[in-house]
Amino acid sequence: MKIAQGIEFSPKLVRDLRERGIEAVLFLAALSSVATTVAIIGVLLYESALFFQQVSLWEFITSTQWTPLFEKKNFGIWPLVSGTLVTTLVALSVAVPLGTIIAIYLSEFAPPVVREVVKPTLELLAGIPTVVYGYFALLFVTPLLQQILPDLPGFNMLSAGLVIGIMIIPYVSSLSEDAMRAVPAYLREGSYATGATRLQTALRVVIPASISGISAAYILGVSRAAGETMVVAIAAGGQPNFTLNPMEPAATMTAYIVSVSLGDLPHNSLEYQTIFAVGLALVLMTLVFNIIGHFLSKRYREIY
Repeated sequence: MKIAQGIEFSPKLVRDLRERGIEAVLFLAALSSVATTVAIIGVLLYESALFFQQVSLWEFITSTQWTPLFEKKNFGIWPLVSGTLVTTLVALSVAVPLGTIIAIYLSEFAPPVVREVVKPTLELLAGIPTVVYGYFALLFVTPLLQQILPDLPGFNMLSAGLVIGIMIIPYVSSLSEDAMRAVPAYLREGSYATGATRLQTALRVVIPASISGISAAYILGVSRAAGETMVVAIAAGGQPNFTLNPMEPAATMTAYIVSVSLGDLPHNSLEYQTIFAVGLALVLMTLVFNIIGHFLSKRYREIY
């Protein structure tokens, strides 16, 4: 390779420069995600610090009253936390067992033709707008539940959680199935050679061998359920209510953030800064879920 001055570059030097350029592009791509995360955390910490200059941290983490938009202001985060936890647990009670069963079937029992049809169909659920799920919960699931539970109010966490569970089934099933399919075939063959059935092989060999990927699917499902906004904003009710009863209405952390951020409050007001404090609490909650999932998966791998 020559340039205008007649300097010649060896093919090896050109190849090395090209590889370094590709490495630099990949590094910048990876750095951009890290920088975005750091920027988000920085904004939340800065705005939350301004909030806690006016509100006691002790009140924020101990009080069970959340009325920052009322004349008598209370800043206890627990009503929003309880609403988020209840809807998340209801969603996981649907998504985890169903998603895992679907993943086991697709990975170990389904014929290739069935797998090629069922898996893309399931993944289509992830492409449906969440506002559609919200009105599905409000206008279909809630009336259906009211036929079984006549005292169920029109806005409740049960229907919202059930629909969120349906919504995150593709995340759990798809990632879990990919993790199970990645288990080497010789492990299955060794299990079959000892006389184990396909179900015993799936439960005692495949799942323990793929627990890392399955736990990642569960963690993603938890984060997706805790961070869902439109379904709970439409179907769960917007009133902060400190309760663990899923048949009652309540507000979640994400629903409160979207309701305040779309309002007419001044951006520098204390009421507006509450959304950053709530957002920081939500990030910390999600971080705790990820840490717990990491240690559980590590412990499970040590057992097996």
